[in-house]
Order: sequence, then structure tokens, then C-alpha cells
Amino acid sequence: MSKLTISAFAKMKEEGKKVTFITAYDAQMSRVAQGAGIDMILVGDSVGNNVLGYTSTHPVTMDDMIRHSSAARRGALETFVIGDLPFLSYQTSNEDAIYNAGRFIKESGMDAVKCEGGRRMAERVRAINDAGIAVMGHIGYTPQSTNFKGIVQSKSVEAYQELLKDARALQDAGAFAILLEAVPNIPAGQIAKKLDIPIYGIGSGREVDGVLAIINDVIGFGTFKSKFVKNFCNAEMLIKNGIEEYITSVRKGEFPSAEHFYSCDLKVEEEIKKLGDN
Repeated sequence: MSKLTISAFAKMKEEGKKVTFITAYDAQMSRVAQGAGIDMILVGDSVGNNVLGYTSTHPVTMDDMIRHSSAARRGALETFVIGDLPFLSYQTSNEDAIYNAGRFIKESGMDAVKCEGGRRMAERVRAINDAGIAVMGHIGYTPQSTNFKGIVQSKSVEAYQELLKDARALQDAGAFAILLEAVPNIPAGQIAKKLDIPIYGIGSGREVDGVLAIINDVIGFGTFKSKFVKNFCNAEMLIKNGIEEYITSVRKGEFPSAEHFYSCDLKVEEEIKKLGDN
């Protein structure tokens, strides 16, 4: 399996081939995703909700992201991996944006970075891109922002037109792709048709150029529920059942059995037993 490139993703859009895109936060999950044939991995700041136990993405730091991105990279050396710039790592200035995007490349080996915001963040996208770092934009519902009145975006003609302006601004700023979050199917599809760069979606229907899903949602590991979430298996129940069987087996004295522990020479064992009796 060879790593896909930005040019390959652009060609997939031209050919109408959907890109499969999933989050991963450690080496084991990224290894499994790569083995399954995933096209692209995002080490999202959703690590805060799905791994670190936070109720939002806001507490996630650059050091958190570097640590998890480095792990995910080690597990998927042949997959295109994107690092998610966390809250306040790029909003403050172009210099901060370039510095922190550069950390992803230098310290974690990411292939690209992602940041939230449309026209208001186009300057940051341009600065990162001009520094030679590939950038994916993210508009629609942006979890790092706290000024949205609801999750679903672009529910009116006016809102769609504003979102389209945001998308075009990011394209003009040099973004190689854009993620749309929580945008209805038709508006999202129209944006995908109107822009030259790939438009991916999470909770944004099936008319886009590819779909992102959170790994925990895909495997059924966690309690998050949303209209756009589908569990393709139930890993949480499988893991819970395994732990329960382990507990039972230990308490019954069935585990570890002889096949699971080390032994020494029989004469040595006898001598040790005698010592224990004295």
C-alpha cells in the first residue's frame, strides 16, 4: 500500500471516487485503520472528548496533539495523516499558526494540518500554506467556536451563500481540501460541485467528495449519539465482555493456567518448595 498524495486526492475528486477518512489517536488504531485500507487519517482535537475525558475540545493542547499525532504516525507510515490544530494554537497570529503547524511536521511527521474557520481564518490558512505546509480547512459547525446557536449549519439560502463564500476564501488561500461539518446534504453537495478542491464531510450527507468519521463512532466505542453517527460494530460490548470473562476466570482460579505462566527446572522447584516449608 502506497501513501496517497494531495494530487491523488484531487484526481479522486475528478474521477468521482469517494475518499474514506477516519480519526485515530494512537498507534494501534491507526495501524488497524491503515490495514483496513483507509485513505486518510485525522488526528483530531476530538482526542479530548474521545480519549482524554474532556467534555469539549477546548482544553486540548499542542503538546497533547503532538503526542497523539506522533503515535498515530508510527502506526500508519503508509497513510496520509493530518494533525488538527487545537484551540488558540493558530487564531492568535500568523506567526503562531506557522509555528504550531510546523511542530506537526517536524515533531510528528504529519502530512498536513487542519484548522477551523472560513473567511475569518483565510489569512492563517494562506500563511501556513505559504510556509510550505499543506492545510485542510474546516467550516460549517466548528467545535472550537462557542458562538453557534445550533449544530446544523447552512439551513437557509442566505446561510448557504455565506458558507460558500467561506469555502471559496479557503480555496483561494491555498487550502488543498475543506471539511464541512453538520451541513445538510444538498448545500454540502452544491459546495462540492462548485469548488475545484475536494470537499469532505462529517455529518454532511453523501454528495461530498469523501466522508470523515470518528473512530469511536465507527466501532461503537463510547456513548456519543447523533443523527449522522453509525456504529458498524460494537467494540465497547466486546471489550466489556472480555473484561468480565477475565475477572471471572481469575476469581475461579482458571487464569493463568499452566500454559500462561513460566516454570523452572523440576529439581529447582522442589528445592524452593522445601525452603518454603522451613
